[in-house]
Amino acid sequence: LEISDGEALEILKVASSPGSLMDGLDGSNAILQQEQQQQSLNPKDWIVADPQNAWDLLHEERSLMTRLTTSCADLDDILGGGISCKQVTEIGGVPGIGKTQLGIQLAVNVQMPSYCGGLGGKAIYIDTEGSFMGERAQEIAEACVEDISEYKRFLHKDLQACQGEIHGKDVLQNIYFFRICSYTEQIALINYLEEFISDHKDVKIVIIDSVAFHFRQGFEDLALRTRILGEMALKLVKLAKMCSLAVVLLNQVTTRYMEGSFQLSFSLGDSWSRWCTNRIILYWNRNERYAYIDKSPYLRPAAAPYSVTARGIRNSAPHCKRSKLV
Repeated sequence: LEISDGEALEILKVASSPGSLMDGLDGSNAILQQEQQQQSLNPKDWIVADPQNAWDLLHEERSLMTRLTTSCADLDDILGGGISCKQVTEIGGVPGIGKTQLGIQLAVNVQMPSYCGGLGGKAIYIDTEGSFMGERAQEIAEACVEDISEYKRFLHKDLQACQGEIHGKDVLQNIYFFRICSYTEQIALINYLEEFISDHKDVKIVIIDSVAFHFRQGFEDLALRTRILGEMALKLVKLAKMCSLAVVLLNQVTTRYMEGSFQLSFSLGDSWSRWCTNRIILYWNRNERYAYIDKSPYLRPAAAPYSVTARGIRNSAPHCKRSKLV
């Protein structure tokens, strides 16, 4: 049409406004209004918000940053207190290492009061593999209720009178469970999460177990897969920050030959690794489970032992042996 960028922008703005040309304006008035709007264009109008200095940003991060306990003191210690809110944390490991167990533990722990390391909220659990076990969740929930009761009895006796009792059934009812059977369902659900959480503002954690399962097969166009995963990751990062909640992505691992040896590597490739704020690898060291911080902008690389018990995730015991989960 041989028009300027500014004129094209104004045309698009008018065209995208339903009924804007049908409100009693004839053609000449519409053009006149368009020219007036064009003259008022200012680069400053395009800025979403005023800049913020780094000192205020640091103070805001420290005041708003909350963490969720993993029920393993050693693991919480290397994480700076637990799983961080407003961030995306990816946890990967070999089969049988306890990824799902940790995911269920976090879905239960988020409902604990803040003085017990929880967030006093609810959880969304997205199961893509069919590995979530209701009976196991009940065991962990009942153990959590017992821990809260013991804590209140010995350290916070005054809280026992002012707060109602929590039961295992209540904990399970506060976990919103979604079963996903294809990558299209997974994409659709991620797009729906913002609306769901806006209607359930007490949700404080979103867990996907596992994020890679449906994307490891059926994709011949890897470039398309990378683009879809990038869009999905952007939505999760935005969701974590906007709603001040924790997003935990459980992932599978593969072995890659790097630097003369075979090393564990997260699924979905290097491009996916850029999206998550924190990455934790779960692995075996002889007969003991370990968690290692593989990536974090503020946590130093460190490892901590943990164990999977009948009561859930706990500190590693000296007599802990590698065996099939109870």
